[in-house]
Amino acid sequence: MRFKLLIALVDEKKTEKIMAAARDAGATGATIIGSARGEGLNPQKTFLGLSLDTHREMLMFLVEEHLSRKILEKIAEVGEFDSQQDRGVAFQMDVEDVVGLDKQIQTLMTEVKEEL
Repeated sequence: MRFKLLIALVDEKKTEKIMAAARDAGATGATIIGSARGEGLNPQKTFLGLSLDTHREMLMFLVEEHLSRKILEKIAEVGEFDSQQDRGVAFQMDVEDVVGLDKQIQTLMTEVKEEL
């Protein structure tokens, strides 16, 4: 079984909705790293030296490769990434090897068979 790592950088207010959508699309779990900060095309605005940026979270999903595109698209849809600038970004990367997923792999075997 082959895996992809999906990473989504999202507004913390959208995290729960994105997590639920990713699970509905086939993700079996995620790691959430809070208090991420980023800068897009335009630098963040400040007011009297205080930053006006919103809090971001990094969501990392380790998913089976046949499910990855569907999950990625669902994350983008729910996060409204294409509706406005600075809504968030998500991308996927190949994973060379994985350990510690015995329980998830049993569940994924059934789901992937249905997808194929």
